[in-house]
Amino acid sequence: MAANAFLSRLGIEHPILLAPMAGSGGTPELAAAVSNAGGLGAWGGAYARPDEIAAAIRRIRQLTSRPFNINLFAGGYASDRKVDPQPMLEIMRQAHARLGLPPPVLPPVPADPFEEQFAAVLEERPPVFSFTFGTLSSAQIATLKKRGIAVSGTATTVEEARRLAQAGVDAIVAQGAEAGAHRGSFAVPFEASMIPVATLVRDIGASVALPVIASGGIMDGRDVAAAMKLGAAAAQLGTAFLPCPESGAPAVYKRALLEAKTDTTVITRAFSGRPARGIANTFIAMVAGSEHAILPFRQQNDLTRPMRNAAGLKGVPDFISLWAGQGVARSRAMPAGELVKLLVEESSVVEVARP
Repeated sequence: MAANAFLSRLGIEHPILLAPMAGSGGTPELAAAVSNAGGLGAWGGAYARPDEIAAAIRRIRQLTSRPFNINLFAGGYASDRKVDPQPMLEIMRQAHARLGLPPPVLPPVPADPFEEQFAAVLEERPPVFSFTFGTLSSAQIATLKKRGIAVSGTATTVEEARRLAQAGVDAIVAQGAEAGAHRGSFAVPFEASMIPVATLVRDIGASVALPVIASGGIMDGRDVAAAMKLGAAAAQLGTAFLPCPESGAPAVYKRALLEAKTDTTVITRAFSGRPARGIANTFIAMVAGSEHAILPFRQQNDLTRPMRNAAGLKGVPDFISLWAGQGVARSRAMPAGELVKLLVEESSVVEVARP
């Protein structure tokens, strides 16, 4: 499918997609601002209760009449790893002490909330639904399509893209090695899926007859134009939108992104139990060498949440998950709608400048 046909089907003007960014960074306001500017806004509901997902979808609809995307984690919870929690609790005790918090309490291993969350999505019928960390069944995708919902899934390898295509998705998000936040790998260990986005877009496009959305380290219009030249139908950006005023990221997080002069990002499981790319900081260093002590996703995520929340409120970047892609040094601060406009202008200038 050609890029313009893909955009037309979604009902969007520009090949600019907002990454869902489950957690504090993504907000209904940010999603709506991107959609109102002619891109495709998105909101990640992976950590939300079903009623919170429904409320977010309704809020986005209040703020925009244009299409938007709702994202969930379709996997990642199942784990047979048995980990003695005491070493990690000791590391967390030290971190809590430095923030003036009481000693940490071990949270329970949470059940996968996907089925209840998915039911809320089906009930509210957002225009687009996307997922990561796994794949859906063909029956689940067929149910979404019967409700008029377009569907995309995240792939970090060609094999994952093929599995998504066989399940019936409408488009594939090609998450390159440069991408910030959690790796979407599900068919292979994440180490085997660290493929540059340019290579991944090209290879998936040659293997699967579906629109491919480039994701990973894309920060400006030149990056968008480069992705489109490789055959991508659109580009998905997350880090680039985090400094926007509509983003819910703590001020200290936004400042860390804007002050980054070079790429100091690393892949770590320290904050959530699942590999994710973020700016290196004190907590990551505290866990280094003790990776065996990291609890499974998302028990580790729940254990570190009080620390992360407190650090955000106190303005201490050392203990926050500063998720960011490898293009972080090119972060810019402006309203989301202005950023979409600038990305379109920059990519158009690149196109015009080509001989």
